[in-house]
Amino acid sequence: MKGRDITAPGQAGEQAVSWSERFRDWRSRTIARPEFQRWAAGFLPTRWIVRKQARELFDLVAGFVYTQVLQACVRLKLFEILAEGPLPLADLAPRLGLGLDAAQRLLSAAASLELVERRRGDRYALGRLGAPMVGNSGIASMVEHHATLYDDLVDPVALLRGDGRPPAMAGYWPYAAHDGQATARLTAEQVAEYSTLMSMTQPMVAAEVLDAYSFQRHRCLLDIGGGEGTFLRAVAQRAPHLQLKLFDLPAVAARAHVRFEAWGLRDRSEALGGDFFVDELPRGADIVSMIRVAFDHPDERVLALLRAVRRALPDDGTLLLAEPMAGAPGAAAMGDAYFGFYLLAMGRGRPRSASDFSALLREAGFDGGRSVPTLLPLQTGIVVARCVARKP
Repeated sequence: MKGRDITAPGQAGEQAVSWSERFRDWRSRTIARPEFQRWAAGFLPTRWIVRKQARELFDLVAGFVYTQVLQACVRLKLFEILAEGPLPLADLAPRLGLGLDAAQRLLSAAASLELVERRRGDRYALGRLGAPMVGNSGIASMVEHHATLYDDLVDPVALLRGDGRPPAMAGYWPYAAHDGQATARLTAEQVAEYSTLMSMTQPMVAAEVLDAYSFQRHRCLLDIGGGEGTFLRAVAQRAPHLQLKLFDLPAVAARAHVRFEAWGLRDRSEALGGDFFVDELPRGADIVSMIRVAFDHPDERVLALLRAVRRALPDDGTLLLAEPMAGAPGAAAMGDAYFGFYLLAMGRGRPRSASDFSALLREAGFDGGRSVPTLLPLQTGIVVARCVARKP
């Protein structure tokens, strides 16, 4: 057509991106001007946007205080007390071990965060966000555990630069502190605390996995880094025919063996000890699971582990990866901000997207894998991959 500018392939997309970026840059410069902020706050059509952004920004500033309110509620067992029913402030204060003023301050803060709610007669009841805390020992354990993380994040710039004091999180996860050393020689005492935390939080992840993926067609499951066996116990209840194998550090596997005995799984389970970066993995399973294992390690070690898994599986074998994924829709902050800094404090590892896993899986001898939707992607994402047949 005469006079029409024909753009070469690829240029149109680049031009569109360029104009989009220019607009975003102009928008950012405009919003950054104090006079524009005052005008937008007073202009009726934009006032709600300004207020929403101000609230979101303040929530970032105040986020640590909010977490400490939650931690106080957990430590004082406020949610368990209110599970009995609404109570007046005068009854709550002595049960919390607080004076009336302190109890009022805590309850007012908790009510503003919807952890509790006010009722008539100066009574308080469980709130929308406090109710799920009742009976969920996993969440409460994580809240308590975060005191260590917060201590490491006191100076985030020093943490990023690596020039501050050694993070305490690396000591909490002893296999991280012993990276590249003899992790297999860690003692029962050294693994006890983190093993207990993982066992407390594992049921939440197990439920997500089992609601999204059926193990019925499989005959034997090997759980890598399976801790004390909490995930395998949940699988055993859903798939009574399945044989179960667990592989973890010797001190951890010993704890799992005791658990299997107590749970009545002795005849269908086996807990094997070793270092999965050093020792060959047990064979005989047709499906391997890695639940919250990969994101603790850098790419080169994850690739080595995936190759070891491929060697242990038959040509028709399956691998199931489950952990919080970077870039999950509606959960980007969880993957990239929370776990990004959590793993930084821990000393290694990083959150990955499903596409990140796809590249590693192909290099390790699997197909690219497929994402399996979960009910709560904020908590758990799943990638299921099949073995690519070995060349003769």
